[in-house]
This record gives sequence, structure tokens and C-alpha cells, in this order.
Amino acid sequence: MASRCEVFYSSALWSPSSSLKKPSLRVAFSPWTVSAGAHLRARRSAIPRLRIVSMTAVGAIDQEQMISETPDSLLRDEEQDGPSANAPSSMRSKFEKMIRKAQDEICAAVEEVDGSKFREDAWVRPGGGGGISRVLQDGNVWEKAGVNVSVVYGTMPPEAYRAATSTSAVPVNKAGRVPFFAAGISSVMHPRNPFAPTMHFNYRYFETDAPEGVSGAPRAWWFGGGTDLTPSYLFEEDAKHFHQVQKDACDKFDPEFYPRFKKWCDDYFLIKHRGERRGIGGIFFDDLNDRDADEIFAFSTECANSVVPAYIPLIHRRKDSAFTAEHKAWQQLRRGRYVEFNLVYDRGTTFGLRTGGRIESILMSLPLTARWEYDHCPQEGSEEWKLLDACKDPKEWV
Repeated sequence: MASRCEVFYSSALWSPSSSLKKPSLRVAFSPWTVSAGAHLRARRSAIPRLRIVSMTAVGAIDQEQMISETPDSLLRDEEQDGPSANAPSSMRSKFEKMIRKAQDEICAAVEEVDGSKFREDAWVRPGGGGGISRVLQDGNVWEKAGVNVSVVYGTMPPEAYRAATSTSAVPVNKAGRVPFFAAGISSVMHPRNPFAPTMHFNYRYFETDAPEGVSGAPRAWWFGGGTDLTPSYLFEEDAKHFHQVQKDACDKFDPEFYPRFKKWCDDYFLIKHRGERRGIGGIFFDDLNDRDADEIFAFSTECANSVVPAYIPLIHRRKDSAFTAEHKAWQQLRRGRYVEFNLVYDRGTTFGLRTGGRIESILMSLPLTARWEYDHCPQEGSEEWKLLDACKDPKEWV
């Protein structure tokens, strides 16, 4: 029976070595939400044939094929590096290499601090593409840390396209499904210690072809991403360090980037029903295609390379700080705000749900635990109040 893929921030490659029935390609992807997971492998083995070791299938949902070895590339064969590579596939190849390298380096940095290892899961999907999920759960420093990369080929309905791009250019009733390619890396880190901040980042590259039923529409491409900090307690030196690293990365390309993307971040992560931000921001950009693609790629690479120097020093400062049950309870309340934003407002989450995404991957960005109390208001002037004030009224840290 023809079916529809249930995958989020991931993909599948039909393997000729499998005797399974090839499902139809309808792929779901979230370039914004973590689907993370696992054991860091220093060596990537080249494998001419992928051995299927397990599979998930439910009714009319497409089959996600788990594999025992991580492939050197998740791209279709004709789009991998070679003398005949055309311009679009060349960018696809460069971006995949960048996010794979970033995943390795960031996971290695986290493992060095935590003393625990990531678990790794890899999968492929029909028609090309795949994903590598890494998750560290119940670690010594992090309760939950996830880093995921994926490459996806598929089609999406016009409403999902609008959710992905915040545009109404494609009318729902006048266009068919939109063919797309997407590649990205996404991560969320939730530490144990309430004085150590949560951090999120993602960087992605997206291409679309003309929607079905719309003749003459041009191929579109864009980059997006960002890195942001969500502390439970505000330390100005931490905020200044984190934002300075973001500014330094931006200034290498355009002095207007940091103020523009910092404000974009503050605006994007607003929890409208609360009138407060999820955290103290960082940078965020989307639909970026206003200059040469190689320049934006270089900028995205610089931002991804800045994750470790922006975040790991803060963890070293705070991971061993003494705390009370009251401090932990406040952290749980702030994590509740994190959940509210991700489930109600995050464009990546809504995109994944609208395209039939894999639920476990969509919700991987959420903390292990969170808390809601009725009408909780921190005392004015308290440390908790200071954090809340910074979330309601964004500060200029650098």
C-alpha cells in the first residue's frame, strides 16, 4: 500500500539490498527542532550496501529504515562530490559535510565535559537522504542533550511550505505539493544544575522547486538558523560572553548582522500568551538568500563553529554550583515555558506536525521534566524576578 513517511528532521534511502516494498516518497522534515541522539563514532565506514536492522511501520505510515552503520554521505549518489556535480548539488554536498563535522565536534566537546557517551541512531529513507541522531540522557552534567543531522528529499503541502517560510506566496487551493530538499543540524542541551543554562542551535539549508500545478515558478533556496541561550538564573557575565561570541561571528561578515539577527531572535522566541521570551536570546535568521550562496554558507559555518566557545565555558562555570530545592523548582517552571513555546509557536514543530513528522523526533527538544504552578509570581527584586524581567524586556548585552 502506498504510504506516507513519518519522519521529522530525518530521511530515508531506498536500499536495493532490501526486499521490502518501496514506499511512496512523502517526506516530513523539521530543520528547526532537535531530533537528537547518540554514540559518537570517530570512524565513518564506507558501505556500498546498507544492511537493514530494524524498521518502524504503522498502518499507512511509511517505513523508516534503521541501519547498523553510518554512511559517509546521506545525499543521493549523483549529488555527492565529483567533477560533474552541478551548482545545486555542490551546495548540498558542502552543507552536509559542514553539519556532519559540526555534529562530531560538538558531541565530542559535550562528552568531554559530561563523561558520558552519546547514543547514535542512523536511518535512511525512500528516494534518498537520511538522518543521524545522537542523544545523551541522564548524564552527569546534562539531563538531556541532543544533536541531530539530516538530509531530506520530499514534497510538502502548500500549508507546510507557508509554515516553513512564513509566506503566503503559495495559495493552498491553487497549488499542489511542493518538492523540496532540506539539510540541517539542530540541538538542545538541558543541564542538570539550575544555574547552568539550556542552549539551542540549528542551521539549515532549504531548496524548493515549483509547486505542482504552478507553471513557470522559479526554484527557491535559502539558509536559516541561530543559536540562543535559555538560563534559569541570570548571570550578566554569562550573557555578555554568549552574545559577544555571536556578535564576533556576525561581524566577520556584516556589522549589521548581529543587531538585525539579535532582534529577530528576541522577536521570534516571544511566548505571546505570557508576554515574555523563552530565554535571553542570541541570534536567529531565516529565509536568508539576499547575497551569494557561498557567502551565506560561510556565515552559517562560522556560526556553527561558534557553538562550543559560546556555550561550554558557561557550563564549566556553573555545572558544580551548589543549589537548593527552590532553585530546582524554578528551573522546572522555566522549562515549562520552554515547552509552551515549542509546542505552541515554534515554526519547526508546526511544520513537522503538518507534514506527518516522527513524533519522538519532534519532541526530542523538550526537557525530561518540567513544572507548572498556578499563578506563580517571583518576588520583585529576587534572582528569579531578574531573569523574568530580562525575558520580558530584552537587554543589549554587548
